[in-house]
Amino acid sequence: MSDCVFCKIAAGEIPSKKVYEDDQVLAFYDLDPQAPVHILIIPKEHIGSVAEITVENSAVVAHIFEVAAKLAKVNGLEDGFRVVANTGKDGGQTVPHLHFHLLGGRSMKWPPG
Repeated sequence: MSDCVFCKIAAGEIPSKKVYEDDQVLAFYDLDPQAPVHILIIPKEHIGSVAEITVENSAVVAHIFEVAAKLAKVNGLEDGFRVVANTGKDGGQTVPHLHFHLLGGRSMKWPPG
């Protein structure tokens, strides 16, 4: 999508502080971190949200979780971490491109905070 900020980041049109990249996904630091470690992991292919995951595009989601596990280990999150995907306006999604927040480095409470 030409107006999608995460598509532009994935294409290198908008700079980001990358922590991981391969042919399917990109991971970069969140600009407004909510934890000492706050990394966004996105598919390079545009998928609007969790609600748009299908049989045809779901393999990238499994790959994203593999990347999340690697990044958690590299960032010393042995005591735990959280992976979050907000979906839709009421779910708190602010960028309409599937993305997962990897949060860690502090104790996570429920409800989130």
